[in-house]
Amino acid sequence: MNKIPLHWRILVGMALGIAFGCIAIQFNPAESQKDASQQVESVHETTNSEQTFGAAEPTKVFRTGSNFVIDWIKPFGTIFINSLKLIAIPLIIASLIKGVSDLKDISKLSSMGLRTVGLYLCTTVVAVSIGLLIVNIAQPGKLIDEQTRETLVEESLEKAQSKISAANDTKDKGPLQPLVDLIPGNIFSAASSNGNMLQVICFVIFFGIGLILIPEEQARPVKMFFDSLNAVILKLIDLIMLAAPLGVFALMASLVAETPSLDVFQALLSYGICVLIGLGLMIFVFYPSLIMIFARRNYLWFFRGISPAQMLAFSTSSSAATLPVTMERVEEHLGVDDEVSSFVLPVGATVNMDGTSLYQAVAAVFIAQAYGMDLGLNGQLSIVVTATLASIGSAAVPGAGMVMLVIVLGAIGAPEAGLALIFAVDRILDMARTVVNVTGDASVSMLVAQSVGKLKTPEEITQHQAVDQR
Repeated sequence: MNKIPLHWRILVGMALGIAFGCIAIQFNPAESQKDASQQVESVHETTNSEQTFGAAEPTKVFRTGSNFVIDWIKPFGTIFINSLKLIAIPLIIASLIKGVSDLKDISKLSSMGLRTVGLYLCTTVVAVSIGLLIVNIAQPGKLIDEQTRETLVEESLEKAQSKISAANDTKDKGPLQPLVDLIPGNIFSAASSNGNMLQVICFVIFFGIGLILIPEEQARPVKMFFDSLNAVILKLIDLIMLAAPLGVFALMASLVAETPSLDVFQALLSYGICVLIGLGLMIFVFYPSLIMIFARRNYLWFFRGISPAQMLAFSTSSSAATLPVTMERVEEHLGVDDEVSSFVLPVGATVNMDGTSLYQAVAAVFIAQAYGMDLGLNGQLSIVVTATLASIGSAAVPGAGMVMLVIVLGAIGAPEAGLALIFAVDRILDMARTVVNVTGDASVSMLVAQSVGKLKTPEEITQHQAVDQR
C-alpha cells in the first residue's frame, strides 16, 4: 500500500468516504425511530416490573445511518484535523526562524518579502476580477424568486447571525485595527490559537531578524535548536500523513451525512456553478500559466507534486491545517528551497486567499442581484478593493470567509441578511476555495524561488529524493 502515491490513497479515501456516507443516509429514519421506540417501551416495561433504579430515561438502541456516521466516523476525521492543527504553530515558528536566519542578510529578507506580498496581491486582484466577470455574465441572483429567497433566509438566518456579529465587531474597531492586531501583547497567548497566525508570523520574523544581527557564535546554539526542531516537525508530518486516507474518509463521510436537503441546493445551483467555474479557471488556467511562463515548469508536473496538499485542503477546508503538507510537497516535490518556502508559505496561509476573494466577489454580486440591486462600476471597484483587503485579514480556518463577506456586503450597501442565502452551500464551496488558496501559495513560492535562484530543476529533485531514500 505504501508504494501507492499519497495523492491516490487520499483520493481513494475521499471516494470511499462519499460512498459510505451515501449508503449510510439511505437507512430510513422513520423506521429507525420506530424500532427505537419499541425498544424504549420494552425497557420501560422491564424496569417498571422490576422496580429498579434503571427506570431513568433509556437510551435509543437503534440510530439512523447519519447519526452513526456523526457519532462513530466523524471523530476520526476531527482527530486527523486536530493533529495537523497541533503542529501548525510549531511548524511556522521552527521553519520561519530557520528560513530567516539562513538568509544571513536583512536585505535578502526585505527583497523576498516585497516580491512575496506583491505577487500575492496581484493574484488576489486577478481572482476577484475573474469572479466579477463570471457572476456579471451569468447573473445567478436574478434566478432566485421571492419565495425561494424567504425560505433560504428563514432556514439559515440564525446561523448567519453569528457571522454578522463577528464582522460587525471587526468593523467597529477602526481603520488601523488590522495594523494594531499584527503585534501581539503576549506571544504565548497568540500562539495558543491558529486564528492568530499573522501575529505569530510577525513575532517570528522579528525574532529571526534579531538572530541575524547578533554575533554568529551567539546565534549558533539557538539556530541549531530550531533547525533540529524543524526536522522533528517535518518527521511528525510524515507520521500524521500515514493516517491521511483514513482521516479524509471520515471527513467526507460526515460531510455527506450532515448535508441538508438537496432541494435547497437546487435553488443555489447556478450560484455554486459560478463560484466553481471561477475557482476552476484559477487552478487549471491561471496558476499553470504562471508556472509555465515564469517558472518554466510543466503544469502536469506541478499538479502531480502539489495534488496531495490540494486534496487535503479540500477535505479540511483549512489552509492552516494543510500548511504542513503544503510545505513538504513544495520543498520535496516542487523543488522550492526551504529558505524560500519557510517564509513564503506561512505568510501565504494567512495573507493569500485567492479562492476566498473570488468567492466573496461572486457572493456579494449574487446577493445584490437577488435583492434587485444594480451595482455600477463604483460598486464593482469597491468589491475589488474590499475583497482584496478583507482576504488579507481572513483567518486560515473553515468559515472565516463568511465573516469577511459581511464587510464586503457593507461596502456595496447590500443587506447583511443576504448572507443567509448562501449559507446552505458554503461548506462545499469552502472546501473548493481552500484548494485554490493552497495552490496559489505553492505557485507564488515557486515564482519567488525562481526569481532568487532557489528553485531546483526536476532532475535535481529526483537526485535529492534518491539520496533521501538511501
